[in-house]
Amino acid sequence: MASKRDIFGISGPLYLSDVDWKSAHHRRVVAASLVEGVYVLERDREKNRQGSEALAPPWWEFFHFQLLHPLVDNVDSCIFGAVYEYKPALDCKNSTEGAPRYVIAFRGTITKGDAFSQDLKLDFHFIQNGLHLTPRFEIAMQAVRNIVATYGDLNVWLAGHSLGSAMSMLAGKNMAKSGIFLEAYLFNPPYFSAPIEKIKDKKVKSGIRIASSLITAGLAMATKGHQQRTTSEDPFLLLSPWVPNLFVNPGDHICAEYIGYFEHRKTMEEIGAGGIERLATQNSLGGLFLTAIGRQAEEPLHLLPSANLTVNLSKYSNFKQAHGIHQWLRPDTHLQSKLHQYR
Repeated sequence: MASKRDIFGISGPLYLSDVDWKSAHHRRVVAASLVEGVYVLERDREKNRQGSEALAPPWWEFFHFQLLHPLVDNVDSCIFGAVYEYKPALDCKNSTEGAPRYVIAFRGTITKGDAFSQDLKLDFHFIQNGLHLTPRFEIAMQAVRNIVATYGDLNVWLAGHSLGSAMSMLAGKNMAKSGIFLEAYLFNPPYFSAPIEKIKDKKVKSGIRIASSLITAGLAMATKGHQQRTTSEDPFLLLSPWVPNLFVNPGDHICAEYIGYFEHRKTMEEIGAGGIERLATQNSLGGLFLTAIGRQAEEPLHLLPSANLTVNLSKYSNFKQAHGIHQWLRPDTHLQSKLHQYR
């Protein structure tokens, strides 16, 4: 029997029959729906649901998208992503200004079924900053490059959830380094760090973050040297014009650290330590320790110079709900958004 979450008529945003593409809420819901479509595509494949039995198509057809092609992992043949094309009806009365022409979406880890083993391996690659070395990401990156090369970078969106948002983030970073800034919707993006955000005492939490920044900045200066770099030489400055949309939940320890990561920058500026934080925010302690002992450290995937951060302040009873993609489909969610621009 199919899960209710897979059935669009039960779990989908049926209230959004008319999309206002200038609405941040509508854009978020559409992007999340297309990501959910990838999850259901994989579950359709596993359960051999085809034709009229397939549950995935309504997740994109409701918003007038077509599935150009799924993205398939060549290791286990699971579907991990999809390329969609927007095809509004000829008699469409609503403005399509601001709508994407193409969306490339990636799902996260599926904890049951055929995909779990390979998904788990990708999770470990992310923790080790090695996601860019995996065959799955190579397929994802090539799909992004092909769309941009064929149709241009205007009106191309990236979207992903959890592990899929890490893939979208890495693809977006790679494109931004070449001057192409794609609109991105990253739901519950993983931030690998000690769960400082779980600490209730604000003074203790702030003290830990300040101490961490001082140690990180000091180690960065010791290992890399303190030298002025131009924008073309500094990858963090190079990435700063790219402003992906991040969606996080304080109850989700996988992504919650992004809240403190960006808020702490403001705190450091207020106490006159902005220069220290600008150095600390683009380095990870793990990577710096590897550099210090003479090993090559990969660029931390989860660190971002800029983002439009949206926090879901609604209360959820458990981690599964706080980390789930369906929370971003609801019309009554209590959200708080803030732009963080690196300078």
